[in-house]
Amino acid sequence: MIDTKQLQKAVIENKKKHNFNTSDVKFELLLLYGEVNELFQAWLKEDQENINEELADVAIFILGISEMLGSDLGEDIVKKMAINAKRKYVHGKKIISDD
Repeated sequence: MIDTKQLQKAVIENKKKHNFNTSDVKFELLLLYGEVNELFQAWLKEDQENINEELADVAIFILGISEMLGSDLGEDIVKKMAINAKRKYVHGKKIISDD
């Protein structure tokens, strides 16, 4: 299994090595938006090689932002998937319930 915390640290180390931003989360979120748009454009063109590269770029930005915010993305994903597994859905929409 991939150690997401190690990936987060590696992303930040690479950013430091290249003198990229490591503290302005708002700026990183804006850059992430750009990467998601590039992924969308690659998908529209059905360019699988570029889709794969852009998916990786999106993941790298999310890993970096997670590290900047002190989150353990792997743990957070596992927790959220457990929550989602317990939710009730009808026609793909979440049902709000008291339980």
